[in-house]
Amino acid sequence: MARLSGKTVLITGGASGIGRATALMMAREGARLVVADRDAKGAGRVSSEIGAAALSIEMDVTEPTQWADALALIEKHFGALQVLVHSAGVGGIGTIEDTTFEEWRRVHAVNLDAVFFGTKAALPLMRRHPPGSIVILSSISGIVAARNLAAYNSSKAAVRHLSKSIALHCARQGYGIRCNSVHPTFIDTPMVQGMFASLGGPEAAREKLGRQIPLGRIGEPDDVAHAIVYLASDESKLMTGSELVLDGGLSAM
Repeated sequence: MARLSGKTVLITGGASGIGRATALMMAREGARLVVADRDAKGAGRVSSEIGAAALSIEMDVTEPTQWADALALIEKHFGALQVLVHSAGVGGIGTIEDTTFEEWRRVHAVNLDAVFFGTKAALPLMRRHPPGSIVILSSISGIVAARNLAAYNSSKAAVRHLSKSIALHCARQGYGIRCNSVHPTFIDTPMVQGMFASLGGPEAAREKLGRQIPLGRIGEPDDVAHAIVYLASDESKLMTGSELVLDGGLSAM
């Protein structure tokens, strides 16, 4: 039996990178998928690649009303929601002195506020159809700081603890819903690829970034997708309020 058979999944940031890889892997494991992204065409392509078990929606995760609309659509179309994957995210480079308040708010709006909005919107539907799982994509930057990632470090550290608060609340209420966070290192996605030009091009950038990691390489989207599938499945039924760290040994240094 497929590991996610019978489960309906909403995944944000599903048009590319880790979100796309996770959506495709979850579909292979039997899930029904709702692929959400601001990139409507990209989300549609992922949904089409999956086939009849998926639909796509254009969504700005920083808008609470769009979360309400998405959940209403899911209830109408599928009748239930068992898994919520918060994969949408943005980067931001700057020290505490360089970072403007506008940039600070932009990064936190996507990486933190959207998780707050989305989880509040999803819980009423999810708790009617347990067991459920909420998976939040944080970062190793939520555990290990860098001087020039002030806003990004803050947003990813905050969402790490928000996931614990969600987990404890759902456990105390008896909802049958777990919540965990995932903390990858550099992953070969469009976000990280945006850094390649400043690092001498793709090949040189992958080599330079890989040298910072004990295992000697940056990650692939599927490396993270495997972890998210595990947390979404019943295989992780005793795991809540925890982190899965996928950093190639970086945080052990």
